[in-house]
Amino acid sequence: MSYLVGLVSFSSVSTTTKTDSVWFTTKGQVVIPSWLRKQFDIEEGTKCMVQATPDGILLKPVTAALIKKGRGILKRQPGDKPLADEWATHKKQEKELEDRHAG
Repeated sequence: MSYLVGLVSFSSVSTTTKTDSVWFTTKGQVVIPSWLRKQFDIEEGTKCMVQATPDGILLKPVTAALIKKGRGILKRQPGDKPLADEWATHKKQEKELEDRHAG
Protein backbone atom coordinates (compact mmCIF):
# COMPACT_ATOMS: atom_id res chain seq x y z
CA MET A 1 0.00 0.00 0.00
CA SER A 2 1.39 3.44 -0.78
CA TYR A 3 0.62 6.70 0.97
CA LEU A 4 0.85 10.20 -0.46
CA VAL A 5 1.55 13.04 1.93
CA GLY A 6 2.01 16.31 0.10
CA LEU A 7 4.51 15.48 -2.60
CA VAL A 8 6.12 12.65 -0.68
CA SER A 9 5.14 9.03 -1.25
CA PHE A 10 5.68 6.23 1.27
CA SER A 11 5.10 2.55 0.72
CA SER A 12 4.02 0.00 3.26
CA VAL A 13 4.32 -3.58 2.12
CA SER A 14 1.77 -6.03 3.42
CA THR A 15 2.42 -9.73 3.32
CA THR A 16 -1.14 -10.48 4.38
CA THR A 17 -3.20 -12.21 1.72
CA LYS A 18 -6.24 -12.69 3.94
CA THR A 19 -9.51 -11.30 2.58
CA ASP A 20 -12.72 -10.30 4.30
CA SER A 21 -16.16 -9.01 3.34
CA VAL A 22 -17.68 -5.70 4.40
CA TRP A 23 -21.05 -4.05 3.78
CA PHE A 24 -21.88 -0.44 2.99
CA THR A 25 -24.55 1.36 5.00
CA THR A 26 -27.15 3.57 3.34
CA LYS A 27 -24.81 6.48 4.12
CA GLY A 28 -21.94 4.77 2.26
CA GLN A 29 -20.10 3.92 5.47
CA VAL A 30 -18.13 0.73 5.85
CA VAL A 31 -16.45 -0.91 8.85
CA ILE A 32 -12.85 -1.95 8.22
CA PRO A 33 -12.23 -5.36 9.90
CA SER A 34 -10.29 -5.13 13.17
CA TRP A 35 -7.37 -7.23 11.89
CA LEU A 36 -6.79 -4.65 9.12
CA ARG A 37 -7.18 -1.71 11.52
CA LYS A 38 -4.53 -3.25 13.77
CA GLN A 39 -2.19 -4.06 10.88
CA PHE A 40 -2.31 -0.49 9.54
CA ASP A 41 -2.47 1.33 12.92
CA ILE A 42 -5.94 2.75 12.19
CA GLU A 43 -7.55 4.30 15.25
CA GLU A 44 -10.77 6.22 15.78
CA GLY A 45 -10.55 9.51 13.89
CA THR A 46 -7.81 8.33 11.49
CA LYS A 47 -8.04 10.24 8.23
CA CYS A 48 -8.06 8.29 4.99
CA MET A 49 -7.46 9.22 1.37
CA VAL A 50 -9.95 7.67 -1.07
CA GLN A 51 -8.96 7.01 -4.68
CA ALA A 52 -10.82 5.53 -7.64
CA THR A 53 -8.65 2.98 -9.47
CA PRO A 54 -9.28 0.63 -12.40
CA ASP A 55 -9.55 -2.18 -9.82
CA GLY A 56 -12.04 -0.39 -7.55
CA ILE A 57 -11.88 1.90 -4.53
CA LEU A 58 -8.52 2.30 -2.77
CA LEU A 59 -8.41 3.53 0.84
CA LYS A 60 -5.10 4.96 2.05
CA PRO A 61 -5.05 5.60 5.83
CA VAL A 62 -2.96 8.54 7.02
CA THR A 63 -1.86 7.35 10.45
CA ALA A 64 0.25 8.92 13.18
CA ALA A 65 2.94 6.29 12.51
CA LEU A 66 3.06 7.33 8.85
CA ILE A 67 3.27 11.02 9.73
CA LYS A 68 6.02 10.36 12.29
CA LYS A 69 7.96 8.37 9.69
CA GLY A 70 7.85 11.34 7.31
CA ARG A 71 8.95 14.00 9.78
CA GLY A 72 12.04 15.93 8.80
CA ILE A 73 12.15 14.90 5.15
CA LEU A 74 10.98 18.30 3.92
CA LYS A 75 13.62 20.57 5.35
CA ARG A 76 12.85 24.28 5.57
CA GLN A 77 15.24 26.64 3.85
CA PRO A 78 16.73 29.63 5.70
CA GLY A 79 14.50 32.66 5.09
CA ASP A 80 11.35 30.61 4.33
CA LYS A 81 8.10 31.78 5.88
CA PRO A 82 7.22 29.88 9.05
CA LEU A 83 5.15 26.80 8.30
CA ALA A 84 2.30 28.18 10.42
CA ASP A 85 2.12 31.25 8.13
CA GLU A 86 2.16 29.09 5.00
CA TRP A 87 -0.58 26.87 6.48
CA ALA A 88 -2.73 29.91 7.36
CA THR A 89 -2.38 31.20 3.77
CA HIS A 90 -3.30 27.76 2.41
CA LYS A 91 -6.40 27.53 4.65
CA LYS A 92 -7.49 31.05 3.62
CA GLN A 93 -7.19 30.15 -0.08
CA GLU A 94 -9.04 26.88 0.53
CA LYS A 95 -11.90 28.71 2.30
CA GLU A 96 -12.16 31.27 -0.52
CA LEU A 97 -12.39 28.44 -3.05
CA GLU A 98 -15.07 26.66 -1.00
CA ASP A 99 -17.04 29.91 -0.65
CA ARG A 100 -16.93 30.48 -4.43
CA HIS A 101 -18.24 26.98 -5.10
CA ALA A 102 -20.93 27.18 -2.39
CA GLY A 103 -22.31 30.50 -3.61
